[in-house]
Amino acid sequence: MPDKVITSLCAKCDKLSGKMVFMVLLGITFFIRLPFFFRDYIDRDESTFILMGQSLVDGHLPYTQLWDLKPPFIYFFFGSIISLFGKSFIAIRMVGVLAVAITAFFSYRISRQFARKQVAFWTSVACVMLLSLFGSLQGLMSEHICMLFFMPAIYLLITKTGHYATLGAGLLMGLAVMTKLNMAYPALFMGCYLIYEVFRNRRQSFTPGRPFLYGTGILAIILLTLLPYYLTGRTDMWWKSVILASLEYSASRRHSVLALSPIFILVIGFLFYCWRYKKLDFNNRTVQLLILAIAGVLLSFAKGGRVNGHYLIQLHPLLIVLAGVAFSRMRVLTSWKYLPYLMILPIMLPLESYMEYYAIVKNKIDRGTFFNGEGITVPEYLITNQVDTENIIFFEYHIGYWLLGRTPPTMAATHPSNICRDEIYPFYDNPRDSSLEELSYIMHDLRPQVVVTRLDRSVFDPGEEEENLYITKYLEEHYKVLDTVDQGLIHQRLK
Repeated sequence: MPDKVITSLCAKCDKLSGKMVFMVLLGITFFIRLPFFFRDYIDRDESTFILMGQSLVDGHLPYTQLWDLKPPFIYFFFGSIISLFGKSFIAIRMVGVLAVAITAFFSYRISRQFARKQVAFWTSVACVMLLSLFGSLQGLMSEHICMLFFMPAIYLLITKTGHYATLGAGLLMGLAVMTKLNMAYPALFMGCYLIYEVFRNRRQSFTPGRPFLYGTGILAIILLTLLPYYLTGRTDMWWKSVILASLEYSASRRHSVLALSPIFILVIGFLFYCWRYKKLDFNNRTVQLLILAIAGVLLSFAKGGRVNGHYLIQLHPLLIVLAGVAFSRMRVLTSWKYLPYLMILPIMLPLESYMEYYAIVKNKIDRGTFFNGEGITVPEYLITNQVDTENIIFFEYHIGYWLLGRTPPTMAATHPSNICRDEIYPFYDNPRDSSLEELSYIMHDLRPQVVVTRLDRSVFDPGEEEENLYITKYLEEHYKVLDTVDQGLIHQRLK
């Protein structure tokens, strides 16, 4: 009986058209990510992108009113969503659904170059899971937007040889780079591969124009993000914020090599296994390009000195294509005996989503709304109780600025952790030289009337001992606890 069910499912997978595959992926993505539409924030970076996007909508170029350590296109992307749909968590998270579904669909299209349709389909489903579960991946992260452009670019380079397609791949790659600067490494590797093909096939269809057009597309996008700064006489601001600050941050905020080693060992071990047991054809052009892209991403991790959980979004869509093909050729995974258990796996994996569905229903019953989280409830408390928020700082839940219609008190406070990154202060001409000077200016000179922190948690990362000691002592001496809203601690300045 299970054999017949599996045979039927496989047959249906083989009959799915490209449009139907996309619709199925969109439906799965929507189901997994829907309950997180109502969360205040899932990762603090997303809140920062929203603030930067809102600042752009208000007429300020990125890095002029607020500042964060990302290329400018990410802020234009968020600004576009806010401009079209207003202050809507649902709109932002729905764009996240589209980004994940499109990325997974292109993992399917790439897999189809050297795998059966049913293998490509399940590979794309796995891509949805990896881009939506296991950590703070349910929000709209810069990595999601980056791969939204990167995967179609890879697809064009794999499947098309025409000039327009190559230029299109370059433009898409440029958008990926101007969303996540570290993608310059895989973009460079792709360019080197095109040059290699020119010399290898100089008497065939490949021409020197392909690498040139590819590079032109990337350069065009970079120059397009520079243009507003050039027209307003702020070219130096773009250069320092986008390039120099990123280089300095990567050089100064490095983790131990041992902390980076597991992901490198896993990837290299997997590729060695596939080569040793011939699970992949390493002479296949698609395989070669995917391995180069993976190598570029890994090199960017090594140069950056860190691999946070959401960074892996840049690796998963590429690696899952190779893994899907390799696993489909492993006898233990293709045995009818084990397939029923593997078919249950996709149903069991979205445990986080099931828990969040329960949480939002409970929140609806208890509080009358699906929306939840201190980034929402703290601003609601301040508005309801008519607390003056003209001068406020959020050391936690800083999405609250957006809901209150306020802005962070200084550029360094746009993302609360940036206050402790004094090594990048010179790149946006911060008048203060250190994090302690910045904190002193905010607390002693600007004197915020309301300060929001998190209950039973240090204001900054535990490693920032001096900063935590200063702010804890200052709050004890100059503020009283006005109230606690869920896990949000609201401090009000003493007269």
